[in-house]
Amino acid sequence: MKNLFVMSPSELIKQPLFVAFVLIVILLAVGEILSPGFTSLDQIIRLATVAALLGIVAAGQNLVILGGREGIDLSVGAVVSLSVIVAGNLMDGMNINIPLAFVLTIVTGAFFGFLNGVGVTLLRIPPLVMTLGMLGVIQGLLVVIRQGVPSGVAAPALADFVSEPFVFGLPGILWLWVGIGCFMAWLLRQTLFGLRIYAIGSNEQAAVMAGVPVRTVRIAVYTLSGVFAALAGICLLGYSGASFANVGSQYMLTSIIAVVFGGTSLAGGKGEYTGTMLGAILLVILQSILTTVNIDEFGRQIIFGGTLLVLMVFYGRGKGLRA
Repeated sequence: MKNLFVMSPSELIKQPLFVAFVLIVILLAVGEILSPGFTSLDQIIRLATVAALLGIVAAGQNLVILGGREGIDLSVGAVVSLSVIVAGNLMDGMNINIPLAFVLTIVTGAFFGFLNGVGVTLLRIPPLVMTLGMLGVIQGLLVVIRQGVPSGVAAPALADFVSEPFVFGLPGILWLWVGIGCFMAWLLRQTLFGLRIYAIGSNEQAAVMAGVPVRTVRIAVYTLSGVFAALAGICLLGYSGASFANVGSQYMLTSIIAVVFGGTSLAGGKGEYTGTMLGAILLVILQSILTTVNIDEFGRQIIFGGTLLVLMVFYGRGKGLRA
């Protein structure tokens, strides 16, 4: 890739990473104008913490979309909601229960992600239909489990890890997010599995002819999407302290927008998680500004949906599908 410093202005505006960075700076300036103190250190840390929750969900979404074949996971929000309840009830406010709750919650997320992968690969159900159907299944399961009564409490150690200073004054969840960013960079660029994801996303037929186990890889990326959604659910439990109805629904659309804005093509085979992290930060800042100016939830959803449509036009589809 050409160095950003030697690009012309017309080339720069076509680079999602550059655009995301510029918009983050602009939005921070706008936020400071609208609400003095918006760019204070404490506020920045709070915004980064919320962005980390979105970014963890988007990590799995990123892998699914990179895998191509119109890959998308609309069930991530429901998996987050279910994970909050599972982790909260298993912890029941006691630190000693954290290891068991962590393992079983991750397994739960992996299970539903695996089912999505099997449906998409072996049953040949379109990803949009499969994951939307799984969304409905999990939402129905949530109704049966909750029976209209909130349940589950975070362990104090988890709440401290997510919200309190951990190292150098930053909450533990931010260090976890940095670790996930490093892991994703290693996974996608330094492992055979990551290279296979790019291969099947770029040209699935060629990947099959080259001997790439396409079905296995695709099932794996959906399983990992469930794992990351479950991990985000655990962290969200620590952030909120308890579970409440449809707590994860906010991540279904925003996780997709973060991935697309970060430069990952919805056609698959092109993109990096670094861009997704910037996209998550951008969306959280935008949401905070919209809240500051008293835009209702439905208004925010309209703006996010419109943003996704605009991003798909400029960055999301890839040259091959636009031609």
